[in-house]
Amino acid sequence: MRVIGLMSGTSYDAIDAAAADLRLDGDSLVLRPLGMVGDVYGAEVREALAAALPPAATTLAEVCRLDTLVGQAFAAAALRADRELCDGRAELVASHGQTVYHWTDGGQVRGTLQLGQPAWIAEATGLPVVADFRPRDIAAGGQGAPLVSLFDLLWLRGRPGSPVALNLGGIANLTAPDGTAFDTGPAGALIDAAVRHFTGRAYDTDGALAARGNVHEPLLRRLLDEPYYALPAPKTTGKELFHRDYLLAALAAPADPDVPTTRATAAPPGTAAAAAAAAAAAAAAAAATTPAAPADIGTLAHQDVIATLTRLTARTVADAVRSVHATEVVASGGGTRNPVLMAMLAEELPGVPLHTSDALGLPSAAKEAYAFAVLGFLTLHGLAGTDPRSTGARHASVLGSVTPGRDGLPRVSRGLKQPVRLVIE
Repeated sequence: MRVIGLMSGTSYDAIDAAAADLRLDGDSLVLRPLGMVGDVYGAEVREALAAALPPAATTLAEVCRLDTLVGQAFAAAALRADRELCDGRAELVASHGQTVYHWTDGGQVRGTLQLGQPAWIAEATGLPVVADFRPRDIAAGGQGAPLVSLFDLLWLRGRPGSPVALNLGGIANLTAPDGTAFDTGPAGALIDAAVRHFTGRAYDTDGALAARGNVHEPLLRRLLDEPYYALPAPKTTGKELFHRDYLLAALAAPADPDVPTTRATAAPPGTAAAAAAAAAAAAAAAAATTPAAPADIGTLAHQDVIATLTRLTARTVADAVRSVHATEVVASGGGTRNPVLMAMLAEELPGVPLHTSDALGLPSAAKEAYAFAVLGFLTLHGLAGTDPRSTGARHASVLGSVTPGRDGLPRVSRGLKQPVRLVIE
């Protein structure tokens, strides 16, 4: 079956559309990647999302408007993917939608909201659409995240040692071979918030700003005191917690000028950090042609804030990786394109091989979109898309809601065996 997976993460910058041919072969699910296209959100949608996301207040009228605008943007991305990747022969669309709120209360997830009305996708493409993946797991007592965990477990099964799949999006999450899976904390969320606040740009391109800054140890310690990091798995978080105002509150606390800062780009020679550090140095050299901004938070320049937040991500991810006794880290997501972050992460994990999913045949930028293509395929065939060890649910669940296409729903075999591994062709 030819399936298009649509994903826009907590960075809400673009929609990734990945297409794959999927088939069941005995106890294996076989995935043949067909490629990915990315559509950047238009200014109207992006600005509306930024104005509506936590901690901002919004109205039901604006939620309704966003549900339509995001749905139409996802529909355009699906049409493009069908045309450019599938030769017009796609059979199913799986849409994650845009998360705007994930409601947690005392460590329990009570609800979640992803916008992007699937009817717009079905109407534009004529294809059936699987959407609303997360609520079913929550209704079964789970966290509703990270939903890529089943994909990761199937994909890395049989790999030697204890490989961990790591996704570096707005929020970072990992999956370990024993089924443990959780959000480790912010990946790009706070970095992006700082970059937008201080420069007006969307993100730190190639880690250039962090490369020019110094890690401020008092600020780092203050940020590491966040109680979320000490919570046991399963756990999930998002921009309900890690947003601009959270960062500004941390910056408002008095700084200790007597504690030294450390350079952001330090990387031990002969490790996986070396190549990434070299790229970071080149990015810093290019960024040096930009006039330096005045000092921001007292004596703390914005480059230092961004360097410190980059170290925060590396430190909290590394702590989480160590907690599951990983022998290998396979990373994906937008954060893998930040050489400073990757160098810091390698530095925090000496002796643990760190590479991207590209090395295993799965493009790191497209992995989550492929994961939702898989989840949509499983749903249509009546197969579970969760592992309760990962989300904390009472049982595995068939996920999502299905919107029929122009010709209704495709006929598929029922009573199929749940796959135990994912094979990339």
